[in-house]
Amino acid sequence: MRVMFLYRMKGAFCGYLSHLLTVLFLIMIILILGNTTAGNPENVSSNVDPFRKYGIRMTMILYSMRFLIFLTLPLPLFNFLGIVLYNLFPKLPGMKGSLTHHPLICFRVVTKGLNPRLVNENVQKNIILCNSLGLQNFIFEIVTDKFIDVSRIPLVREILVPFNYRTTKGSKYKARALHYCLEDDVNTLNDEDWIVHLDEETILTKGSVIGIVNFIAKGTSSFGQGVITYANEEIVSWITTIFDLSRVGNDYGILRFCLKYFRKPLFSWKGSYVVSNAGAEKKVSFDFGIDGSIAEDCFFGLSAWNQGYLFDFIEGEMWEKSPFSLTDYVKQRKRWIQGITLTFLSKHIPLKQKVGIFFILLSWVTMPLTASNTALVIMYPLPMPTILNFLCGFMGGVMMFLFIVGALKSFNFKRIGLWKFLLICFSSIILLPFFVLAETCAVIYAFLTFRIIEFHTIEKESRINNSSRRNSHIILSTV
Repeated sequence: MRVMFLYRMKGAFCGYLSHLLTVLFLIMIILILGNTTAGNPENVSSNVDPFRKYGIRMTMILYSMRFLIFLTLPLPLFNFLGIVLYNLFPKLPGMKGSLTHHPLICFRVVTKGLNPRLVNENVQKNIILCNSLGLQNFIFEIVTDKFIDVSRIPLVREILVPFNYRTTKGSKYKARALHYCLEDDVNTLNDEDWIVHLDEETILTKGSVIGIVNFIAKGTSSFGQGVITYANEEIVSWITTIFDLSRVGNDYGILRFCLKYFRKPLFSWKGSYVVSNAGAEKKVSFDFGIDGSIAEDCFFGLSAWNQGYLFDFIEGEMWEKSPFSLTDYVKQRKRWIQGITLTFLSKHIPLKQKVGIFFILLSWVTMPLTASNTALVIMYPLPMPTILNFLCGFMGGVMMFLFIVGALKSFNFKRIGLWKFLLICFSSIILLPFFVLAETCAVIYAFLTFRIIEFHTIEKESRINNSSRRNSHIILSTV
């Protein structure tokens, strides 16, 4: 017992030490960038008149571009607080609840039914994990538009959404399917039961299952969410996977800070790794009409917040895959932009709940202009107050560091090797301009096609070879 206690203490100390070193590295990056944005002191002295050097119109444009970046200051600020205030390297969550005595946990997967093999394999993997941990009183529900025959698997219920089903407010796509599950003649859950929303490709981990059980046992919140990483299984596209490292950084930054400190989804809400109390979800519902049919996750989170429900962060990560191509990546972001814009314009959500997504939209729309400051600072130095130079460095440093955090949490440098890990981190910084370009293309695409609202589903079944498939079936059948 004493040896186990000392081992845990050593693990906790190493985690806190790693966190401290990571925070110091972040601060060093911010200071370096802050000093860089100050420009060459000889060129940017207070004696230089930029209006005379660049002309009145050019100077006004340059200053406007410099100040534009500060409109989105809350995003890097909250990311910074989440990264600094909460341990980035916590040990695996210990079991605080009970794996056997808890309300029913329903893992719910919504699918169009286009990837039956993927759904079958992932459901079996997740059931095997739950059984290996000793989890009791759980089921999996597969909600599909096309019959895929998964109900033959024990502990799985397949819910086929009728073709002619219509909600009261005319919700479409995933929101329609999710609301169908809440209908009285379909729903089999009691109000005290819990729903864990997963995507087709979502893989549970030991940490996430323990985190969910602990969250339910804690009993202080109706909704919870955790971190999703994208590089733990087969990587189909390295470019999109590196781009998605920023999403992992955001999960550990802004999402974690808002859910832990404010207990509210101030800056939107993801659609998977969502843990909901069944009774609360039924009251909020997913019948939002077309306004909430493209980004139903965001609309749902803000609606639940508006109704007074509390949220919390769940320890332990889940695994998913990044888009398999840049085309799918842009189409995915395009849908998010259109969906969040519709949510922001909706009259059904008060302005107070929409302040956070306003900054998200603002960051997307202004990204091409603010990113260009990196070159403009060098090409056209301007006299700027020291505090503004520091803020520029702060915002750029935090944005860059989100990719590094994503790499730290997505790749195990002990497994892949230190040099390969450093190469990935370096690549994320080198690819930053291309990341901005891809996001910019998505913004332009979203607003050029805004009148053509559609729910594009990206490809999710990877092109793995037949031997890998046979091996996975052997593993599944022998565990």
